[in-house]
Amino acid sequence: MSQSNFIPTAGASNVPDNALEAFRLNGKVAVLTGVASGIGAATAELFAQAGAQVVGGDIDQQAGQATIGRITSRGGQAVFVETDVTKREQVDALVDRALGEFGRVDIMANIAGAMFPGLIEDVKEDQIDAGINLNLRSVIYGCQAAVRAMKDQGSGVILNISSGAIDVAYEGIGIYAFTKASVAMLTMTLAKEVGKYGIRVNAIAPGSTLTPFTTWRLYKDDGTLDQDAFDEFIEFAKGMSPLGVYGEALDQAYLMLYLASDAGRFCHGNIFRSNGGQTMVW
Repeated sequence: MSQSNFIPTAGASNVPDNALEAFRLNGKVAVLTGVASGIGAATAELFAQAGAQVVGGDIDQQAGQATIGRITSRGGQAVFVETDVTKREQVDALVDRALGEFGRVDIMANIAGAMFPGLIEDVKEDQIDAGINLNLRSVIYGCQAAVRAMKDQGSGVILNISSGAIDVAYEGIGIYAFTKASVAMLTMTLAKEVGKYGIRVNAIAPGSTLTPFTTWRLYKDDGTLDQDAFDEFIEFAKGMSPLGVYGEALDQAYLMLYLASDAGRFCHGNIFRSNGGQTMVW
């Protein structure tokens, strides 16, 4: 920026008296998918604590309703809609429920997703279709529904979930990785297209995070936790980070809150990484 075009802020008059107010979501309506567990559940609960009215969707009705129950038990406003995000009409119905219940949609967080393990040379057609449908197609549906709801109001935030796997190649998760890389580019492209409507679009790319998404392989055939495998996973995750720590769902939810709130008002078209520096060491 040239000196002639630079207009300095006079003093600190634009700094709020209460800095934390910028992180509040009071009066905001947030629609989230994948609220039954992990990052989705943590984000739904955190958004509600920050003042948002939450409409949560998930294919797991029992666990999804449990998340909503925790929110309402603390005095928050939230509703659950059983949602298969691979079906456009159900994603549309989720957003329509928010419009009907609360009159608007301010935040759309497309969180639902799953791992599809296997070597690329071995992956079957049904696995390819399932990976694309859940990890990519559902995000497109969510983005489209959100834009329709937000466009006329001239504001809104769309948040997508990519992955640390877009930065580092790992054997055995090729389908997952390419869908998440596609989500990253989808996010940036959509940001170009809808910024003119006042809609901000960003994605997060989580590192290894302790959620059911990553710990499914640590259970025995009888459904009990394999403690040795769990301990080994924790040490592996900690060893990936220069900080020597592993991530939890709340770490990702905090980043989502920043991006959804007015504190992140200048963040647009970016892929944000909360990963403890994991991708630095590979």
